[in-house]
This record gives sequence, structure tokens and C-alpha cells, in this order.
Amino acid sequence: MQLKPLDSPDLIRLVAGWLAEKENYQWLDFGDGRQLVSPEWLKIAMQRGTMVLRVFTSDRDDTPIGVVALTNVNRHFKTALYWVVLGDRGYAGQGYASRATAAMLTLGFRELGLCTIHTWIVDGNPSIAVARRVKFRPFGRQRECHYIDGRAYDRLWFDLLASEHAAAEHEENEEKLDVRRQPTA
Repeated sequence: MQLKPLDSPDLIRLVAGWLAEKENYQWLDFGDGRQLVSPEWLKIAMQRGTMVLRVFTSDRDDTPIGVVALTNVNRHFKTALYWVVLGDRGYAGQGYASRATAAMLTLGFRELGLCTIHTWIVDGNPSIAVARRVKFRPFGRQRECHYIDGRAYDRLWFDLLASEHAAAEHEENEEKLDVRRQPTA
């Protein structure tokens, strides 16, 4: 899996298409209740520097299968909001969203110099498992503020500090080394 910038009109259109699918946009909010975005809106948002988008690819080839994002990037306060969308449902349940999330967090902390990244997830969305897998910590609940098909849902809030992400990466690398060191029968 690789993270790649949205550096072509085709990739921007592909991501906008994924974000236009109800099964994806119903969980999102791009500000002031905006859930649908155009390719042009995405391009402008990326140019402003407050949104960093990357597509993530299949392990088999360079086929884009989803998008990860840091939005509301604030370089002064060193914060950002994170979200992920798996655009190709054929890759669900294979760990791509978790791996792409971890890679995007690394990009945010190392390359952008962020200190904390937060996210919110609508209660009941399976993405909660992804947040927990990459060590986001819960810090609050915003009650009955997200509407899907006229029904109000809570938003669950999570955050992660750069130091916590670095520690989790270190633990993961140590676990990989331990597995390699185990004698085989």
C-alpha cells in the first residue's frame, strides 16, 4: 500500500466520485453541514493548504482504493482533523484503512510537524475500530448532532498526540522484530 498525492484531474475526480456516494458522504461533514463536494472544491481546498489528501493503493498494484485526509490543518496550533474513506468496497476488511490511517498520521506528525490529530466518528460507524487500532484515544461525545436519513446520531471524538503515535510505531516495529526472531519448529 502506498499513499499518493492527488496530483491529477483524474485522481481528483475519482476521489470526488467516492465522496459523492451516499454510503460515504453520510458519515462526513466538510463544514456547515456540507457533505457533497465537487472536484473543483477539493482542488481549491487542497491549494489553500488546510487540507492534505492522499489516495491509498492496493498492495497488488498502484490502483487507488481509498482516500485519507488531514483537514482544518492549523500550522500555528499544530493540529488537524483526520478522516478516511475506502472507495473500493472490494478491499473492505483487509486492513487497508488502518494501514493508510497509520501512514497518514506519520505524514502529519513527521512531515507537517503536527502535535495532535483528532477525529470524530459517527456512533455506529465501523471506522471506530480503525481509530482504536491506530491508538486514537476517546475524549468526548457530541450528542445528537449528526443526521443520517433524518435520524440524529452522536459523534464520538478521538485524538492522538505525536508522542503516542511514535510510541505505537516503536511497539509495532518491536513486535515485528520479535516475530522474526522466534524459532520455527
